[in-house]
Amino acid sequence: MQLTFLGATKTVTGSRYLLKLDHKNILIDCGLFQGVKEIRQKNWETFPIPPHQIDAVIITHAHIDHTGYLPVLIRNGFTGKIYCSEATRDLCTIMLPDSGYLQEEEARFANKYNPSRQHPAVPLYTRAEAENALKYLRPLAFRKKIKLSEETYFTLIPAGHILGATFVQIEHYGKIILFSGDLGRPEDPIMPAPSVMQAADYLVVESTYGDRLHQRSDPMDALASIVTQTASQGGTVLIPAFAVGRAQHLLYLLYQLKCANRIPNIPVYLDSPMARAATDVFCKHSELHRLSADVARRVCETVTIINSREESQALDIDPKPKVIVSASGMLEGGRVLHHFRVFASEAKNTIVFSGFQAPGTRGAEIIAGKEEIRLFGETIVVRAMVKMLHNMSAHADYSEILGWLKNFNHTPRRVFITHGEAAAAHALKEKIHAQYGWHCVVPDFMQEEFLE
Repeated sequence: MQLTFLGATKTVTGSRYLLKLDHKNILIDCGLFQGVKEIRQKNWETFPIPPHQIDAVIITHAHIDHTGYLPVLIRNGFTGKIYCSEATRDLCTIMLPDSGYLQEEEARFANKYNPSRQHPAVPLYTRAEAENALKYLRPLAFRKKIKLSEETYFTLIPAGHILGATFVQIEHYGKIILFSGDLGRPEDPIMPAPSVMQAADYLVVESTYGDRLHQRSDPMDALASIVTQTASQGGTVLIPAFAVGRAQHLLYLLYQLKCANRIPNIPVYLDSPMARAATDVFCKHSELHRLSADVARRVCETVTIINSREESQALDIDPKPKVIVSASGMLEGGRVLHHFRVFASEAKNTIVFSGFQAPGTRGAEIIAGKEEIRLFGETIVVRAMVKMLHNMSAHADYSEILGWLKNFNHTPRRVFITHGEAAAAHALKEKIHAQYGWHCVVPDFMQEEFLE
């Protein structure tokens, strides 16, 4: 076996791993690079292997940094099957076309506001190309062993994190290589704990929070304080949220606060077509999360769903206190940008971030204290309060990763630490080595490893 790291090396995006097994080329994840321009440019580079030579793709979960390059792969010649869980398929039907739309919007705005940089700017892929990619998805049940070739099988195993997320376990002539994808948290209020795993000869594990511990504070207390204070000032709480997972978590917290009369009875709006559709998928797959179908329904009933662009625009001229949950979570696209342009400049309002902000994103700049943000060709002065909700991440921190690893009943031959900034990946390497004595590697981009 030969494993080549085509992405997610010392960065948290672009998850792509090429596994060569005899005469088969298997790609595990096919994500977009996001964040700073230097990293995003990798999306435009020629793929390291001709896509027509890839026999199959296996997806761990639906997030765009794990799936968002699929339309390009297919456009450039891939014709095989893309395997994933059923819930991942359902979420991809929402997320991939939305990603294509955002690519088109980004090119349109570039041509309008920065025509001198690259004219005409073109999208990485279109909505139509993203919709075409959906035809290649082959949903599978959890824990069903699928044959790839003689003596080669793979299994999708629940990983927590978000709806449908899985570990990918590949068995080749008795050797096991396990890809964690994004590892969920054991005490997540909505998603079940990641499956207990006990054996792997080779392990590829994420390290988003490899150098950090999640704060043990209750985000519901912080959210109650933020909403109450902002409403008393006559302001609006704007929460940029990842449409899948984080938006549903936030709605659940707001539902609990309203039921307990811990926040004023102000309207809560969900203004994200993708988050709305993802919430429908969330309710459809009630067996995959901790909330009962009845609670999930009541959560949805406490929020006003914004459907049309006109309804979204009306929120920006509504002077009454309110909470708006809108995508994207890092302020990199979507309707939330239009709300940010309106609400960020007034001190009575609050911008609330609730998840990891990748370097180079607008969210990261604002969290770091940047007071002026370029948006739609304008300079937006940030006068609103900026808050961060802690302990809401769907990624395991280093203590939780170590806790998951303790179930392994024998030492992996090698542990490859990916999907984390360099400092986080190296910190996790040291922690795993110190606690378990395992041989860990933090791979570089395009690094090849031969697995005996």
